[in-house]
Amino acid sequence: MSYVGVVRAVCISERRGTKKKNVETGDFIEEYGIDGDAHAGNWHRQVSLLSFERIQDFKDRGADIGLGDFGENLVVEGFDFIKYPVGSRFKCNEVLLEITQIGKECHSHCEIYKSMGECIMPKQGVFARVIHGGKISVSDKMQIV
Repeated sequence: MSYVGVVRAVCISERRGTKKKNVETGDFIEEYGIDGDAHAGNWHRQVSLLSFERIQDFKDRGADIGLGDFGENLVVEGFDFIKYPVGSRFKCNEVLLEITQIGKECHSHCEIYKSMGECIMPKQGVFARVIHGGKISVSDKMQIV
């Protein structure tokens, strides 16, 4: 394994369809997701990941956004998640995540879309399931395995 990226935010929300809040540390539960997150459950989109660089690019175009505003669980600096195919695995501490989906359909446009005319999560976000649980905190290193 080689060093690839650094976790910039660990975000959860109590309800679906809302912005997530950076809680700094998350407890990732095997085949479930992040403890306390509305999207956790026995399905293929337990955790959402977004590249820090993609968020920065969007901010540079004038968006007034913060980490977690796209509904993403993990913001990682250092690599572009959409370049990795479904089945790719990422390890952070003891947590092992496997990409299950790239992008998603945006049924009802979010507030970001309404103000900017676009949203990056449908095309840039990826989803994963938790293969092995544990804790992830801001500043932890993430690797592709």
